[in-house]
Amino acid sequence: MPVIEVHGLRKRYGDTAALTGVDLSVGAGTLCAVLGPNGAGKTTLVRILTTLLRADAGTARVGGHDVARHPERVRAHIGLAGQHTAVDEVLGGRQNLVLFGRLRRLSPARARLRAEELLHRFGLTAADVALRRPTLDEVFLRLTAGSRQEVHQ
Repeated sequence: MPVIEVHGLRKRYGDTAALTGVDLSVGAGTLCAVLGPNGAGKTTLVRILTTLLRADAGTARVGGHDVARHPERVRAHIGLAGQHTAVDEVLGGRQNLVLFGRLRRLSPARARLRAEELLHRFGLTAADVALRRPTLDEVFLRLTAGSRQEVHQ
């Protein structure tokens, strides 16, 4: 059973065709790489599959959910680790975690609580209580890209 199904996906930016009838089927447990030169539509495809952009035509389903009709269901089942490890590189760890929570439609209070839970889980809370040690936000900014991605997941 495919976890990603795409049929006839099309997207234009003005006169430029980014996707022209893309068909794709990815089975559960399958590794799939989307390769192509700059401007081939790779990012456009990923943005559509992650509900960040609407296709002009065609259908796309992720985990059995239509990305256009039920984006909230798709978002509840996916994760995305992009080239950049934070939505905002200027924000520290706590602020980024709260931002991610808000993007997932948590209330401000629940997003702050969840951020604290995650910081505790990763052992980053000690930086807050240590005498003139770096804040959690400063610690986050010094984490490796891999560690930042772990925090975001």
